Amino acid sequence: MYWDWLKGGSALGIAFLLAVILVKPIGVSTQFVILDGVIGNSINDTLVVKDENTKTGYGSSNAYLNKSGGKYAKSVAKPLNYSFVFVLSMILGGFLGRVFQGTAPAGKIKQLPEIHRRRFGSGYMARAAITFTGGFIVLWGARLAGGCTSGHMMSGMMQTSISGYIFALSTFAVAVPTALILYKK
Repeated sequence: MYWDWLKGGSALGIAFLLAVILVKPIGVSTQFVILDGVIGNSINDTLVVKDENTKTGYGSSNAYLNKSGGKYAKSVAKPLNYSFVFVLSMILGGFLGRVFQGTAPAGKIKQLPEIHRRRFGSGYMARAAITFTGGFIVLWGARLAGGCTSGHMMSGMMQTSISGYIFALSTFAVAVPTALILYKK
């Protein structure tokens, strides 16, 4: 079954609304830091330790993981929580969506838009490098901003947070000129 932008956007909006109502607002960039911590803790088993003097019962030699009374240190020690499983589910959902997406009406969707093909070519390695670089920049920016577009923009705007609207305006104020520069003729 093919979903156009309206069906997909509506489904996304409903998913965000249900998450806010039933569990908590969606935001995922912190979970990549948690994954880094899990990997780091597997290499250095003293990165996260039990600490009865913290609010969460866990502490870390890493100042970031030790924030908020060891909140992130606890997530590293016990990574199978709602947010981490949500990130894993996003990956699985993306894969399943790709497998079961169905066929788009003729001419409606292409794997690689013509404008991208003209500018960067259609080689797999170039696409992989561009995708990785873009993802790295977005994730780096998300950590600098203290959260990702899901948390700041989508969940923030849904909760009528002024900072969510400011973040959305800022994102588009940078994204539109960047796209114009990247895809100029």
